Amino acid sequence: MGQITVVCNLTLDGVMQAPGLPDEDLRGDFPYGGWGAPYSQDGMNRVLGQRAGRSGGMLLGRRTYEQFAGFWPKQPDNPYTEALNRQQKYVVSSTLHDPDWVNSHVITVDDIPTLKADQDLVVLGSGELIRSIPHLIDEYILLIHPLTLGTGRQLFNQHQALDLVHTETTTTGVIICTYKPSGG
Repeated sequence: MGQITVVCNLTLDGVMQAPGLPDEDLRGDFPYGGWGAPYSQDGMNRVLGQRAGRSGGMLLGRRTYEQFAGFWPKQPDNPYTEALNRQQKYVVSSTLHDPDWVNSHVITVDDIPTLKADQDLVVLGSGELIRSIPHLIDEYILLIHPLTLGTGRQLFNQHQALDLVHTETTTTGVIICTYKPSGG
């Protein structure tokens, strides 16, 4: 049995919306896109470095997939591009039918348990997907940035007890916290 790990950038007040770019996710007239960029490099490099060499696939929501597919394949001199191109990408969507990024497959939420039975999966971003499958998630790696926004889409929308299993702090003040769902 594989495991599903969520890797997500968050503010101290739990906002996950648009950490990378100003126009990444404008839903709700969100004015703070790109909030994570000044802090993220060291933290994301640590997380990706720890996950390097692990087998499995990426599990993405349609919105996140489209952002990744529109950017990463066009970055030939970036060390992540080759790894992301090789990675199997499973896109949970009812509207996307013919993904054009290599090794991409459209699935439904109902397909996730079967995929998880055979491999480890990592979810990057994809807040709506995460909120729809909390019962399937085995681990959260949260990169908590030292700022609050007071508005924006949040990662969690339900009660869930979590156990902290590891922390580390980056040079930019991001706290990388690894949580597992609590048994109680």
